[in-house]
Amino acid sequence: DLRVLDNGRELARGKLGAAINSPAGSGARDLVLESRVATLTVPIDIADYFNNDYGELLDGSGVWCASSGWKIPKSRELPAKKAKELHVELARNEAEAVQLIMHPSRPISDFTLTVGKLQNQAGDVLTPESVQILQVAYVPVTLPTDPSGVAALWPDPLPPVTAPMTLTAHENQPFWVRVKTTVNTAPGLYKGTIRLAGRDYDKSIPITVHVYRFSLPDRMTCTSALGCNVERAFQYHGAVTDQDQRKVLDLYLQALSDHHITPYHPAPLDPFQVTWPDVKPGNQPIPDDLSVRIDWTRWDQAMHKAYDQYHITSFLLPIQGMGGGTFYSRTEPSLLGFGEETEVYQTLFKNYCKTVQDHLEEKGWLQDAYVYWFDEPDPKDYPFVMNGFNRIKAAAPGIPRMLTEEIQAELIGGPNIWCPISPELKPEQTRERQTHGEKIWWYVCTGPKAPYATLFIDHPATELRVWLWQTWERDVQGILIWETLLWTSPTAYPDPKAPQNPYQDPMGWEYGYGGEPGMRRPWGNGDGRFLYPPLAAADGRPSAPVFDPPVDCIRIEMLRDGIEDYEYLAMLRKVLTAEGTDINIEQRRSYERLLQVPAEISASMTQFTKNPKPIELHRRKVAVALETLQ
Repeated sequence: DLRVLDNGRELARGKLGAAINSPAGSGARDLVLESRVATLTVPIDIADYFNNDYGELLDGSGVWCASSGWKIPKSRELPAKKAKELHVELARNEAEAVQLIMHPSRPISDFTLTVGKLQNQAGDVLTPESVQILQVAYVPVTLPTDPSGVAALWPDPLPPVTAPMTLTAHENQPFWVRVKTTVNTAPGLYKGTIRLAGRDYDKSIPITVHVYRFSLPDRMTCTSALGCNVERAFQYHGAVTDQDQRKVLDLYLQALSDHHITPYHPAPLDPFQVTWPDVKPGNQPIPDDLSVRIDWTRWDQAMHKAYDQYHITSFLLPIQGMGGGTFYSRTEPSLLGFGEETEVYQTLFKNYCKTVQDHLEEKGWLQDAYVYWFDEPDPKDYPFVMNGFNRIKAAAPGIPRMLTEEIQAELIGGPNIWCPISPELKPEQTRERQTHGEKIWWYVCTGPKAPYATLFIDHPATELRVWLWQTWERDVQGILIWETLLWTSPTAYPDPKAPQNPYQDPMGWEYGYGGEPGMRRPWGNGDGRFLYPPLAAADGRPSAPVFDPPVDCIRIEMLRDGIEDYEYLAMLRKVLTAEGTDINIEQRRSYERLLQVPAEISASMTQFTKNPKPIELHRRKVAVALETLQ
């Protein structure tokens, strides 16, 4: 016999060689193997994937619900707890989701979901576009990112439900019920139903939506900066012409904006146009006038759209002639063939940087810019990095300078936006730099891995949301992730006619850094991938241009929720520090305690909740405080 014990208490039992039910919860347990002659006790660790201590049954026919903060295996059994309805809570101008799960006892064909009218007591109705139902799809993880994951089907993509489906018996099929309000949505408790229909099947499930009285702003307090290689999107969508590429670009900028995410380059098809003087080495004499002219027309127009429509919080500013690199390799600074030691280079570089700075200052955009010209330097690179930063400071001291590196004494005076990888952030150092007016961001990528909060598919859903609570707790002002569209790797998939299908291969494979074509070294499942191509473009070989929007995923939804949680806290702090807020000392202290991240959410960088409930409970307390104070 096999038994699973928790401090001596039996959680599950079965025969050797047969599957046994996973006990509720996850973590360390004892596996006991018993025979007539011996008993063997082996410590085991039940992965978070198998945790089934969540969810509520809505209907006896196998309909249940769960928070959006859970990743639900297809084989997960029905929960024992019961609920009367689906429930969503959110502010105005916010998005929030809950999962509705079908686990039928028999196959159901022609299955559809239809949202009925949701109305509050005052008679206000949520518009039909306010509630969207997406399918939770699964990707086959065959190589776990780290020992905390398991090889299994993991939920991640959230494609739209575009046609009737067939549901498999005794298997979970979650649906992502996403509610989106506007600033004009009336507050109150909305009630309605979702009809579930199929062949010989018809049910209606109650849903309630509580809309708070306050609104989130369009532009978030927490700065975001995420890579978005639109050339890869153009490739997969088959967008070749400028007109087609602009259609596709708008789809991706809107998808990122819907999740409060700003790409590195909000105007990638409309760079400002630089006209350099007609000089080159050996072309003497060098004219005295080495002025640099820049045509801002198209870039300004695209940037106004990025601010007004997509509500960007930052943008990467290209500085021509800087050189750059990474810990692996570097490029020396040069302009028109002139090295940095030449008078021509120095004059051109200074004129160029000052022209850029003056224009951004005039537009009111300078504070949102950042120069990102060197990535993850090693100590051997520090002199080169400091030389570059000093060059920018001398030419245009107002242009913000960002570096993806932890605070080091040798780098003080160079960057004024520090962006270490999350485990390397030292709060005592960052707060000291903030007293000098410098900003602190941080990032995650292929690292860190467990036990830290990460971005991987085969990790608990709460991790990215927890990361934003850790961001708030440590007074970090911005987040950075290197890429959102890593659908293929030219190293792992070297044939450009047969790129990776991210629905079939969830791994983010390494490329660059000297890797040979065909080599496969894993970065992690889902690394660099927060949007999927539409299903019609999944293999990157469409027969005609595809203009369907990208497919969201659970992880980008969790990132959005975390950014919105950060905003709740920022709004509460703003109200408490505003002049004229009339509350007594006891009330103020009570509200100020809400600005502290509870240990139940995150006790440390490596000890945090895998259960979304503590996050949702504290978020509700902050929401009630905001309603009371506003």
